[in-house]
Amino acid sequence: MESFSSKKDRHIDFALSECAKCTADAGFDDYRFEHNALPEIDFSEIGTSTEFLGRKLNLPLIISSITGGGGKSEKINRLLAEIANDFGIGFAVGSQACALRDPLLENSFKVRKYAPNALILSNLGAADLNYGFSLDDCKKAVDMIEADGLFLHLNPLHEAFQANGTTNFSGLLKKIESICSKLETPVIVKEVGYGISSTVAQKLINAGVFAIEVAGAGSISWSGIEQEASENIVTKTAAKIFQDWGNPTAECVRSIAQDVKNAKIIASGGVDDGLKMAKAIALGADLCGNASAFLQHIVISKSDCENFVKSLAFELKTAMFCTGCKSISELKSAKLVRK
Repeated sequence: MESFSSKKDRHIDFALSECAKCTADAGFDDYRFEHNALPEIDFSEIGTSTEFLGRKLNLPLIISSITGGGGKSEKINRLLAEIANDFGIGFAVGSQACALRDPLLENSFKVRKYAPNALILSNLGAADLNYGFSLDDCKKAVDMIEADGLFLHLNPLHEAFQANGTTNFSGLLKKIESICSKLETPVIVKEVGYGISSTVAQKLINAGVFAIEVAGAGSISWSGIEQEASENIVTKTAAKIFQDWGNPTAECVRSIAQDVKNAKIIASGGVDDGLKMAKAIALGADLCGNASAFLQHIVISKSDCENFVKSLAFELKTAMFCTGCKSISELKSAKLVRK
């Protein structure tokens, strides 16, 4: 039988391959900024910092969850945590369910020593609450990595395609509400690549969820990965049909910002350059997240990943300069035109 570490290493390989590319559009190309030819600001004075969960971020950015435990994940997590600490951005680990079941995998996730000053977020599948996980397990996941917050991820389509997937999503809202009310650490709910609608976001905010990471369509396609990984002809065929399933990221952000009062929003899913970051913030996001691009760069080298972050920062500042915005709060009010 294939070990858990080997399985996760294969998932990393698949995530880096062509099969992981989503054919759906994230939706940011539907918008453009109104160019300001007279911004009346000094480029050098533009500030991109913000605050989230009590941590100052130099960029409104987190490295979103993508790596699990064991094998290649341990080194990748360490390097990404160092990047997060050095650049003042956030880092979210992949699902810690494996480490709760097998303590030998805990070291794969223990990144706080590499990122003492960074925003660190733990992660469990929300559906795991229907498979024996409890409030105590959520606390253990947070304590394991000294996290500032807990991600509970929703991934029904992904689970439907996985062999022995955790597909019982019944009654989860009440369980999420219970975790939010009893866990001292703030809870953030995220998707994994198919988006969260404003209707679902409203239910989650009403349940006490601190923030929503939309993780919309436009980046990694887990159905594409499972199409490649599966040995079941039925799921392989179905996975191809669902290759472009999901709510576009830009639409998720826009609709939640408009329809859900006071919702904190993390925009992820195809947010792979600084201009898209700027558009996401202007649409209503508080932070942006990216997983696949960080993975692609970090497997080349740490310096390559560092240059990627520097590019994101410069592109974001350029968008702010050309819209006359000196701060992230001003960028939230920048004029976007729908094409």
